[in-house]
Amino acid sequence: MECPSRCPPASSCLAPTRESSALRLSHKPRAGKFGGSLKEIYWTIGPYDVVAVSEAPDDESATAFALALASQGNVRTTTLRAFDADEMRGIIAKTG
Repeated sequence: MECPSRCPPASSCLAPTRESSALRLSHKPRAGKFGGSLKEIYWTIGPYDVVAVSEAPDDESATAFALALASQGNVRTTTLRAFDADEMRGIIAKTG
């Protein structure tokens, strides 16, 4: 997730504070609504203020969760599909 759009550029919108840790707890039930889970949340330095690691049963559920977050109007998301080692071996095996 990126910095909320209403924050000025180069600001630390989600800087670690006592309140910011509530972010993880507030979105945990929402992920469950889509059959997924919010595994980890990291506050970062660089182009993204927060990186959240979540799991979902399928790409459609993950997308629905991202849309639900984005619909609040204060979060922009970037989604990355990750593969573990076994999945990557299977993908490579398909190449012949």
